Amino acid sequence: MFDLTGQKALVVGVANDQSIAYGCAKALKAQGARLAITYLNEKAEPHVRPLAEELEADIVLPLDVRNESQANALFAEIDRTWGGLDTLLHSIAFSPKDDLHGRVVDCSAEGFGLAMDISVHSFLRLIRRSEPLMKDGGTCMTVSFYGAERVVAHYNMMGPVKAALEAATRYAAAELGPKGISVHALSPGPLKTRAASGIAEFDHLMNAAAERAPTHHLASIEDVGAYAAFLASREASNVTGGVHAIDGGYSIIG
Repeated sequence: MFDLTGQKALVVGVANDQSIAYGCAKALKAQGARLAITYLNEKAEPHVRPLAEELEADIVLPLDVRNESQANALFAEIDRTWGGLDTLLHSIAFSPKDDLHGRVVDCSAEGFGLAMDISVHSFLRLIRRSEPLMKDGGTCMTVSFYGAERVVAHYNMMGPVKAALEAATRYAAAELGPKGISVHALSPGPLKTRAASGIAEFDHLMNAAAERAPTHHLASIEDVGAYAAFLASREASNVTGGVHAIDGGYSIIG
């Protein structure tokens, strides 16, 4: 693994110990990074705070990405405590259930807009806030899925939303590259997370993915975390703008 000693990483999206964000936080911590971890609200805090304490996070604060005052408080605390930031990990997505379970052509404007705001534009907002703290360069990462590139049964509206997220990643990478800030999308295959449980017939999707993948193994949150730790390292400083498949080869099979 790569040495992240002294680096400061903000991880957004930890919900429980099955979260992709938690896998990434564990890997970053294991390589020496100091952590700031957020939780969505008071209901989520009892599930997240013990994990943050286990990882010895320096900062543990609430963050609903639609709440400007919470975002202000979070980044003010990062600046006060650390004086800078090296890594941003954004692992959040949302769609209203009725829109997610219906046809893409039937989704509501309101539902589509909300999904885009929380799943895509929030990443750009967090990058914008992180940029002035990444004085010596840095790494920004988000989480996508193969359904952004190909039609995946039951993924529905989140396909176009994740496609927008991947496009936003490329444009942000081009814009921030001159400052030494890289931007990436991690794209694991199906993982059994709380967020994924909202997708209809997800267990069937997971079984089909394992059968189709050349390794016949689904990715784990540890797999994703290991890749994220590499991208956060100085050794990956000249890698940017990519959508990185971490899926046992699932995405290469026609």
